Amino acid sequence: MIKFKLALIVVFIMSIIEQNIAQKLTIEDYNRAVSFSRENYYNKTAFNLYTNVNWFQDNSGGWFIDNSKLGKIYKKIQFKDDQIINLFDHEKLAVALSTIKGENVDAFNINIQNIDQISENEIEISFNSVKYLVNLTNYQLNARSKEEVYRNESESISPDGQWIAYTQDYNLFIKSAIKGESHQLSFDGAKNYEYASYYGWFDIMEGENGERPKHFNVSWSKDSKFLKTNLIDLRNASKMYMLDYSIDSLYRPKLLSYYRGSPGDTNMVYVTPKFYSIDNKMEIKTNLPRNTHINSVGTIWSKDSGIVYANFAERGFKRHKVLKIDLNSGLSTTLIDEESLTNIDGFSYEILENQNKLVFFSDRSGWRQLYQINLETLELRPLTEGSYVINNIEYIDEKTGELYITASGIDETMNPYFQQLFRINQSGDGQLLTPEKAHHRISFSKDGKYFVDNYSTVQQATNTVLRVSESGDIINKLTSADVTKQLAEGWNPPFVFDLIAKDGKTKIYGAIWQPINFDPSKKYPIIDNSYTGPHTQVSPKSFDQAFNNQSLAELGFLVIQIDGLGTAGRSKSFLNHSYKNMGNNLEDHVLAIQELAKKYAWIDAEKVGIMGHSAGGYDAGHGMLAFPDFYKVGVASSGDHDFRMEKAWWPEMYMGWPVDSTYDEVSNINLAKNLKGKLLLVHGGIDDNVNVSATFKLSEALIKAGKEFDLLIIPSQRHGYQGDYGKYFIKKRWNYFVKNLKDDEGIWEFEY
Repeated sequence: MIKFKLALIVVFIMSIIEQNIAQKLTIEDYNRAVSFSRENYYNKTAFNLYTNVNWFQDNSGGWFIDNSKLGKIYKKIQFKDDQIINLFDHEKLAVALSTIKGENVDAFNINIQNIDQISENEIEISFNSVKYLVNLTNYQLNARSKEEVYRNESESISPDGQWIAYTQDYNLFIKSAIKGESHQLSFDGAKNYEYASYYGWFDIMEGENGERPKHFNVSWSKDSKFLKTNLIDLRNASKMYMLDYSIDSLYRPKLLSYYRGSPGDTNMVYVTPKFYSIDNKMEIKTNLPRNTHINSVGTIWSKDSGIVYANFAERGFKRHKVLKIDLNSGLSTTLIDEESLTNIDGFSYEILENQNKLVFFSDRSGWRQLYQINLETLELRPLTEGSYVINNIEYIDEKTGELYITASGIDETMNPYFQQLFRINQSGDGQLLTPEKAHHRISFSKDGKYFVDNYSTVQQATNTVLRVSESGDIINKLTSADVTKQLAEGWNPPFVFDLIAKDGKTKIYGAIWQPINFDPSKKYPIIDNSYTGPHTQVSPKSFDQAFNNQSLAELGFLVIQIDGLGTAGRSKSFLNHSYKNMGNNLEDHVLAIQELAKKYAWIDAEKVGIMGHSAGGYDAGHGMLAFPDFYKVGVASSGDHDFRMEKAWWPEMYMGWPVDSTYDEVSNINLAKNLKGKLLLVHGGIDDNVNVSATFKLSEALIKAGKEFDLLIIPSQRHGYQGDYGKYFIKKRWNYFVKNLKDDEGIWEFEY
């Protein structure tokens, strides 16, 4: 009996060992993961997930590519009969291109760009960086002669061709294009106090006293009687710095710098709008402010002489103004003075001059809606009203003033992020043009008579159709997504869910990716792919996002994406949860994973990882430090770990201005002592978007706290990791989770 029991124990132990061995990843698992990387499946094994239509300049139609396992078919939309035909004879064009290239061109893998229809029998294409005119009757190709157009980047010719604006010694001048005489318009310009320039976001300077790239920019009124430009003041502006160690021929790092304000800074680049009368050759004073480069004044010229519309935000983005300036009289009229207790995000407006109206987006009702102002009476009224979101104005009919808008959340039976297209008139009456219960992405023809609609959900394959704008009627089907190969291999779209948020009442949404060989009788580690940046949302809406996290899932993980309270696309109160409180954005993620683990035994809530890039890199670091008993493994890439070290506009928009104690409270650096799990910090050495300094500072804090962590600096890379560097990072991230969440050494030597 004892021997029998011992035998059973041995068998049981051996079965566990065999099970563990079976769970070890193989090269086949890695190869399958690689096959789900975008560059390996998009229009290579999964086709037409999204179809882009390019419109012809003559409004006769457009062209697109129909992809399949057989190759690429270039097709043409013909408005004259609403037909879809091949754009050209692929075999004949391939023969013609083969002659030019000197080697065989595959007829169904032709690579051409910048296609336009010249006539029914001629198209223009770009091939190997040369433009050709293609005769569709005999397939003769004629290289287009390069037009020798004189263009001096330091000059600007007025619309009527009479005047040329230019700079000299940092001042603005104009000269007659006919007679040649010059007139100086500004007189106090100097180095770092420069007229007709602009602030360049990625202006990189080399060396201790490196020169900023030269810029020239002016804007002419439509009648050429007025000129607008900016005075750029760099005199007291501070720089951010980087050291480039990646240049093979240098044995000391190259110092790089750029002008970029941090939250709360006053020593920034300042921008002052300047206007000039061409008739009087003089500056016209206005009441527009001198603002920092993050909230500088934007302008739009009216068709009426001397009328300009100007918009700007006050520092902190709680107030936004639109003014109408009459340069003839000097009068200024406030059209919009929008204020908020939190922030005003995504403010935009459109001038409908034929209707003498202005329309703009506002959250003043608690939801992003459209409002209309009569430019004569200044009467303000809502154009749309309701507990839903107006996303974008897709097209404006200049004659009628009708707006084609995308909105989400109107149909309560649908995911509130799904966008549908509506047409609304100047009275606010609307018509739904895309009734399918899906997410619609819209592209209008140049004349607005037609639009292309890519509609899908993350679980419903994409259909791309051509519709009539007036009615929304479908007149032709362009493409349908084809994922036959993936379905045959056992792939399923991500598992979608909705739960109640941390406030106990609001519904939030997300999705989980499972491996192809998913077995519901097993438990799987789960990785939170996080990005709680309040300006966007990440839970998938459309079918082209269905593979987003599949590659990592194939290594034996569940991958989850969630949009909790504090992210975009819902009500203003929904978004306000993150204002001055971004350190709490992950609470909904933690609660969601815990709740899902109670419902589904296949989720292992004891093995939770987190990863993210940029603002998601902050999330990944913050998850490991603010929730150290929940998140066990994290990979934080290009993270802004302390918002005080970020570019000024983003934190000031979402964390507020002036800088106060809340910045300190949400800093990952101040939480370094909390680390318990395994954390990999990654950053590009010359990241000029999110400076690497925050990752270095967090590293210092972790060392001082005696915490073990891992650090990867990619010396030559900026904010995104390109080419072989990107592949290296992905391999590193995959194996970091494999080793620390699955207790598997993983495989490094595989071809990505």
